[in-house]
Amino acid sequence: MMKNITFVLFSTFAAALGGLLFGFDSSVISGALQSIKPFFGLDEVGLGFSVSSAVIGCAIGAGTAGYASDLIGRKKMLLITAILFAISSIGTAIPNSFAVFVIFRVLCGISIGAVSVLSPTYIAEIAPANIRGRLVSLNQLMIVIGILVAYFSNYLIKNQIGGENDWRVMLGIGALPALLFFLALLSAPESPRWLMKKGRNSEAEKILVKIGNAENAQKEIADISHGIDEAKVPVSELFKGKMAKVFTLGLVLACLQQLVGINAVIYYAPTIFEKTGGDEFLQTVMVGLVNLTFTFVAIWLIDKVGRKLLMIYGSAGMGVSLLLLIFAFITNQLEGYLVLISILGYIASFAASLAPITWVVVTEIFPNKIRGTAMSVAIAAHWSCTFLVTQTFPYILEKIGGQYAFGIFSALSFFTLFFVWKYIPETKGKSLEQIQAELGVG
Repeated sequence: MMKNITFVLFSTFAAALGGLLFGFDSSVISGALQSIKPFFGLDEVGLGFSVSSAVIGCAIGAGTAGYASDLIGRKKMLLITAILFAISSIGTAIPNSFAVFVIFRVLCGISIGAVSVLSPTYIAEIAPANIRGRLVSLNQLMIVIGILVAYFSNYLIKNQIGGENDWRVMLGIGALPALLFFLALLSAPESPRWLMKKGRNSEAEKILVKIGNAENAQKEIADISHGIDEAKVPVSELFKGKMAKVFTLGLVLACLQQLVGINAVIYYAPTIFEKTGGDEFLQTVMVGLVNLTFTFVAIWLIDKVGRKLLMIYGSAGMGVSLLLLIFAFITNQLEGYLVLISILGYIASFAASLAPITWVVVTEIFPNKIRGTAMSVAIAAHWSCTFLVTQTFPYILEKIGGQYAFGIFSALSFFTLFFVWKYIPETKGKSLEQIQAELGVG
C-alpha cells in the first residue's frame, strides 16, 4: 500500500506540468498564424515552417534529453527545460525578423522535445505499478489542459486585444506556465530508478519508502537492481534480438501517433474552421473542451479496460470520423456542422486512446537500463513525423485538397488499429520489471 499518496501525486503533478507546456506550445501557434502570416509576408510554405521550425527543435530536444538525463538526472533536466521554455516564449514574442522568430521557435521546440521525453519517463519511474497507467496519463491530461488554455487564451486575446501584434501576446504569455513548472519541480524528488543506476541506493530507498513502505521499498529495490544491472548492456543492444523487436514496437507506435494527423488538426484548427464560415476561434475552444473531456475518459478506463483495447477502438473511431470529414470536402459541405462534428469525433477518439496511451505503453515496454536513450530515439522519430505532417499539411490543404490530406490520415488510423491488434502487448497492472521479463528483455 502507498504510504503517502499526496507525495506521489505532487511529484507526478510537478513533472506533468511539462505536459502543460507541451500542449500550450502545440496550440498557441494556431491562433497566432493569422497575424504572423501577413506580418512576415509568408506563403503556405513559410507558414508551414513557422510551425514546423519548432518541431525541428523538438526532434533535437527529444534526441538528446534521454542521454543528458541519464547523466545528470531527470529532475535537473526538467528544470533546464522550464528555463529554456520561458526564455524562448519571450523570444518569439519580440522579433521583427522572421529569421529571429524561427531561431526562438527552434529553441522553444528543444525544450518541448526534451520535456516530451522526460515527463512521462520520470512519472513512470516514480509511480506504483497499480496506478502507473493513470499517473502517466496525467501527463497527457496536462497536455490537453495546455491545449485548451492556449485555445481559450487565443480567443480572449483575439477578441479583447486584436490588432496586428496580438500574436506577440499569445506567444509571450507562455513564460507564465514555465515559471509555475520550475517552481513545482523544486520540491519534487529525483527518480529513484535513476538514483539506483548511479549507485545512490540509500537516497533511492528513502524515496521508495516515502512512496510505499519499508517492505515494499526493499522489493522495489531488488526488482530495480535486477532491471538496471548495466552488466552492462551497451546501447547497441537496442538493435539485437528481442530488444530490437521491443524497440521497433515502441518506435513505430510513437510515429503512428503523429502520422494519423493529430497535430495537423491541433496546429491548424482555426485555418480549417475558417473554411466553415463560423467563428474559428470559438470552434477551436470546443475542440479543446472535447479533448479534455475524453482524456478524462482515458484516464478512468486505462487501468480498467487496458491499453490495447482502448487503442483499437480509438483508432477505429479516428478512421471513421476522418472518412466523414473526407465526405464533407468531396461534396463541398464545408459550411454548417459536418466538419465540426467529424473533427470533434476524431479528437474524442484520439484523446481517449492514442493520446495518453502511446506514451504509457512506450515507457512500460522499454527496459530500465536503456529507457532514457530508447525514449529519446522514439520521440525524436515521433517529432520527425510531426515535422513531416505540419510542414506539408497547409500546402496540401490549400493546393491539392483537404480530402487527400485527411484521406492519408484516415488510412493510417486504420493501419494503427491493425498494428496495435497484431503486435502491441497488454501491460495493464504489471510492474515494469514484469513487463520486461515477459517480453524477454528483463
